Amino acid sequence: MTEVRPQAVPSAALWERDEEVAVITQAVETLCADRSSPGGLLVFRGEAGLGKTALLAETRRIAEHRGCTVWSARGGETLRSVPFNVVRQLLQPALVSMLPEEAREYLGDWYDIAGPALGIADPGERYADPQGVYEGLVAAVRRLARRDWPLVLLVDDAHWADQETLGWLASFAERLADVSVLVVVARRPGEISGAGARHLDAVAADRPVATLGALTPEGAAGLTRATLGEHADAAFCREVWAVTGGNPYETVELLAKVQDAELEPIEAHAGELRDLNRSARGGGLVARLEQLGIDATRFAWAAAILGTDITVALAARLATLDVDDAARCAERLRGARILTVPDPSATGRTAPADLEFVNPLIATDVYKSIPDALRRAMHGIAARIVTDSGRGAAAAARHLLEVHPEDDEELVRQLREAAREHLAVGAPDAARRCLERALEEPPRPEVHAQVLYELGCATFLTAPARTIGQLRAALGMPGLDGDRRVDAVVRLSQALLHNDQPEEAVRTVEAEAARLEPGPAQMRLKTVQFMWEGIHAGETASPGRSERLAELAATCTGRDNSERALLIVRGFDAMMRGENAEEIVEICDRALVNGRLAPGLGWTDSEWGVELLLMLADTYAYTDRLDRAESLYHEALHAYDTAGWSGGHLALAHAYVGLGHRRRGRLEAAEAALRESLRLAERVGRGLPLYWTATCNLVDTLLARGHVDEAWEVAERYGFAPPYPSTIVLPDPRSVRGRLLLAVGRVQEGVNELEAAQKAATARGHHNPVHVFWAADLARALATEDPARAARLAVDVRRQAERFGTDTAIGDALRVAAALETGQRAVRLAAQAVTYLESSPCQYEHAVARVEYGILARSAPDLERGLALARSCGADGLVKRAGEELGAGVGPR
Repeated sequence: MTEVRPQAVPSAALWERDEEVAVITQAVETLCADRSSPGGLLVFRGEAGLGKTALLAETRRIAEHRGCTVWSARGGETLRSVPFNVVRQLLQPALVSMLPEEAREYLGDWYDIAGPALGIADPGERYADPQGVYEGLVAAVRRLARRDWPLVLLVDDAHWADQETLGWLASFAERLADVSVLVVVARRPGEISGAGARHLDAVAADRPVATLGALTPEGAAGLTRATLGEHADAAFCREVWAVTGGNPYETVELLAKVQDAELEPIEAHAGELRDLNRSARGGGLVARLEQLGIDATRFAWAAAILGTDITVALAARLATLDVDDAARCAERLRGARILTVPDPSATGRTAPADLEFVNPLIATDVYKSIPDALRRAMHGIAARIVTDSGRGAAAAARHLLEVHPEDDEELVRQLREAAREHLAVGAPDAARRCLERALEEPPRPEVHAQVLYELGCATFLTAPARTIGQLRAALGMPGLDGDRRVDAVVRLSQALLHNDQPEEAVRTVEAEAARLEPGPAQMRLKTVQFMWEGIHAGETASPGRSERLAELAATCTGRDNSERALLIVRGFDAMMRGENAEEIVEICDRALVNGRLAPGLGWTDSEWGVELLLMLADTYAYTDRLDRAESLYHEALHAYDTAGWSGGHLALAHAYVGLGHRRRGRLEAAEAALRESLRLAERVGRGLPLYWTATCNLVDTLLARGHVDEAWEVAERYGFAPPYPSTIVLPDPRSVRGRLLLAVGRVQEGVNELEAAQKAATARGHHNPVHVFWAADLARALATEDPARAARLAVDVRRQAERFGTDTAIGDALRVAAALETGQRAVRLAAQAVTYLESSPCQYEHAVARVEYGILARSAPDLERGLALARSCGADGLVKRAGEELGAGVGPR
């Protein structure tokens, strides 16, 4: 049978789609108006067969007529496990056509990050951060769009796109205002759940979605007559609509079968339409395949297993047919409108494919018709074909996932290798699927624990609760020894901490350390234990913890990273307790090598984690060594940018760069960094410690700027209120919340919050008045109502500041004392505060002290200098206060 198409098919799929076509036309015109035009996004949603693909084809026609470059891709139901499959379809042809050096030039710094995901560069040894890869892919499109403007991207069957592509698409949709690209997405409702569904919903967030409906009875009649002739009578046309439910695809296929059967379109033949329609899908399709013969059926099954890039030769190998027989099967399947020849003008791609299914609905039905055991066996053959071709374990993984478990040691090895490749390109969810399937095989007893450990590492960032069970199971089996076992224990403790189980995290490393003999491994575990205890914001500190930590650190010279890590933890603990700052800095300096981080202790090294280095940088920040702190913060930012780590790590880096700016007194720069941190943190999830760090510091910075209403709005929007996180946040969130409440006039609530900060800090032994500043603000709040208590608090603040010994701490304590005094004693104390803060690196605090002294001493020069400092800091509220005092005139009262 030769393939016959109804004459009306080219326009039939767009029947009753004038409104949608008009929207497409307008979007293309907007894109083409100017190179600076903002990008656009159209989403067409509809059930199977309602014409989504036809609308994308029409988009291509319209766009190419206007001179646009058009790239397209399509999701596949059997290809959802292939990471970056759809985005590779979109971008790979353009990049592969370039010379390697040209592609590297276009992607720039993102080449090593996005290149492996796109399949144009080999992956590195380090695991890639998924969010960083998304950012790299966004950058790739941004740069290619400048070369190929005006650019249109078409994504068909997005509900079947892989999760990684959907993650990129969601990230890209956020940037469309700045990228002159039109994206058109077609999807079915439902069909997807989990992270992929969230990404797909984010793509269309705050954008109109066009929902396609079925043909009306009148539309079905018009299409019937346009296809079969105007003589088709009304009863026949009504039956066409009733049989197909107005589904355009089913209507077109039914009318094609009417033509093949040479059926007269009159009422007398209307009853035959249901039988004709039944053969198009489901059981009818299976019966139609059987009529074509066993060889054609096997060829169709092979094509369904391959899913994409179907060649006669490849399908022949999979179906165990010789090439000539396979070619004849392909011809029969084309004649039966099951397979067709790809149309390059419709796809814009020149993939090495001889065939594709006429419609994804048919592909699905054919795939589901394959007997279960045979389907699994054919996937096994397909996996061997892919592996033999040299494309690697990751390319074969989608087939390996479907093979029936049968205690195959080689299959376990291939799946583990595929998981490593997936992690290297930024696809941890794909790695998880491979390792979970490897466990079903199951692995040999000697490697079972290692597979569980690798699975725990793969799920660490995306599912810490699941990681806990996997690592615990691994540690309960033989097979994890030496450094690998210690790594697993540390990773388990990190997962427990991220899952808000800090006490269990401490117990886990403590128990493992007790099993080991003294040495580097035991020292590492003890250090991690002390680190988690120091980060945990529980009700009380472990009795004698700081003393034990100090004793152990006193024996360390910094000869290896375990000792260096312990010195950092000791320095951080001493800083939080408010011990002498000079001694604290000396301890931290011993943890460095020639003033720099030791090899293996870098920001992207995985052995210790980011928490340790943040402890070091924060200790320097609060001991007035801001040059060292800022160097470490910016080093982190550069390291994560370079490595493409754009998730929680980059959010933390921006937050602490903001903290550095805040401590230095660059308030506008601090606000910008902290807002960027919050933007990134929103992607990771609210309620996490990094989210609290960004929010707390932003509120504190806005208060310093004098933007009280804005600080309150941020606190309300981002939930900056009790209950507080179970990990330490700098500065102390209770102190910042108390200061905020006082600033908005909720004095009693502010006093209550500061008293709660006092209780928590005392229980933990945190007496550093710089980062836990509750006492200073509480003393000012109680100055009128309870002056005796306020005075005691001021004395205590000064005592702790002098013990700590930094210029900032002593200067701030003197400011508090001056605020509680009157007359010349107040002036003298304010003058002393200026002297100390003039030597401090914290310029905002210096500006405040200078203005306060200028007001008390009625000194115009000091007010003017304070005003200049406040302006340089971006402290608008302080600028206003100093300006008002100068405007009112100063001099002896």
